[in-house]
Amino acid sequence: MSFYFAIIGTQDNPLFEYEFGSSKQGGDGVARFAEQARHMNQFIVHSSLDIVEEVQYLKCIDRFYNNYVSCFMTGGNVKFLLLHAPSQPAATTTTRASTSIAANPTSPQTEEAIKQFFTEVYENWVKTIMNPFYQVNMEVKSPVFKSRVAAAGKKYL
Repeated sequence: MSFYFAIIGTQDNPLFEYEFGSSKQGGDGVARFAEQARHMNQFIVHSSLDIVEEVQYLKCIDRFYNNYVSCFMTGGNVKFLLLHAPSQPAATTTTRASTSIAANPTSPQTEEAIKQFFTEVYENWVKTIMNPFYQVNMEVKSPVFKSRVAAAGKKYL
């Protein structure tokens, strides 16, 4: 499964973007978005912002073809959006293999893994914005933050 993670500021501006692949079930951690559709990731994520404004953690809030968008909203109105695309189309049959995170993007196991990912990234986000040199809605370019997001992705997704 491929993932595109974005943090969107209070003025709907991107503060952080990161693309990665699943490390579970033998994945190598490399995103496998189709080359002709890769430029659409940011558009898909931003198009789902209208749905986000009500609650803090939303499960799967939007779907665009075979891409799913999950969201976590902080108390400061900063949105964490995760676009996830299964490696193959989601199967409608219920087999043991379809319970894996990569095979079923709307399963309870996948939702729980995404929630844990968001929680860990949120903890790192709070540590990052507590920096006295950080200004609200400033893009985050910290290599430490990026590596912690990558570690959380590898750990949970």
